[in-house]
Amino acid sequence: MRGLTFLALLAVLLVAGCGDDGAATSDGRAVVVATTTQVADLARNVAGNEARVVQVLAPNADPHEYELRPHDITAVADADLVLRSGGDVDEWLGEAIDGSGTDAPVLTLGDAMPLEGDNPHWWQDPHNAEIAVAEINRGLDRVDPGRTAAYDRNAAAYEARLRALDRGVARCIDRVPPSRRKLVTTHDALGYYARRYGIEVIGTVIPSLSTEGQPSAGDTARLIDTIRATGVKAIFAESSVNPKVEQAIANETGATVGAALWADTLGPAGSAGATYIGSIESNTEALVDGFTGGTGRCAF
Repeated sequence: MRGLTFLALLAVLLVAGCGDDGAATSDGRAVVVATTTQVADLARNVAGNEARVVQVLAPNADPHEYELRPHDITAVADADLVLRSGGDVDEWLGEAIDGSGTDAPVLTLGDAMPLEGDNPHWWQDPHNAEIAVAEINRGLDRVDPGRTAAYDRNAAAYEARLRALDRGVARCIDRVPPSRRKLVTTHDALGYYARRYGIEVIGTVIPSLSTEGQPSAGDTARLIDTIRATGVKAIFAESSVNPKVEQAIANETGATVGAALWADTLGPAGSAGATYIGSIESNTEALVDGFTGGTGRCAF
């Protein structure tokens, strides 16, 4: 069991069982537990002030490497609704769900998405974020029917913002000639974004859908050859990783390392990636700058 021994888990459950029935009883609001930073941000936009969203992952934490803590079990036990992203991004929550004894509905948002194989990074396409918001809205309406009007209103307003985001990203990327939209990132996290906006994924430093993988010398050599052959101008590291390998590859190929991308996580308050919408806007600005060698600009 990752992060928790059976005895530690049992102790947490006994303490939770001897306490109150959850935070919802203290102020009358429903409690929503959301695994990832992106899912939590989407949930907060639907919940507004009507429900309390408990976010499991901290900003800039790599979800692929997360280990459950005792307070995660308690949070799930107290939840009225549990939201998961899906796939190996947050499969670790299964232990908390199974062990907590919760009877709260569990929504795996990836189940509602047009997924590409095993790629769990659906949120990189704003259209998929809109689907997720609709799922969260229905989930909250079901567990907290007395506040459906507020949830429906919040969801509709946020969905309109997501549609405007999608249009804005498309306008920005359209300013870059298709032949220059060549993407190399830390790992394969931006496939949905690339497909939606007509970007060619050339390769990744880690040849995996997870940052837990490690590139071999052969993988790196092949990527260097591909970058040289295709004329890639920038390699994009992710905000949650040390970009030393990306920098080494850039030095070898003559490419630059672009501004860090918000891939598997959002950033802390005050950062460009503190919100879902902010992260997509920041990524778009970084990509346009990198694709064009600094001559292109994109402002939202």
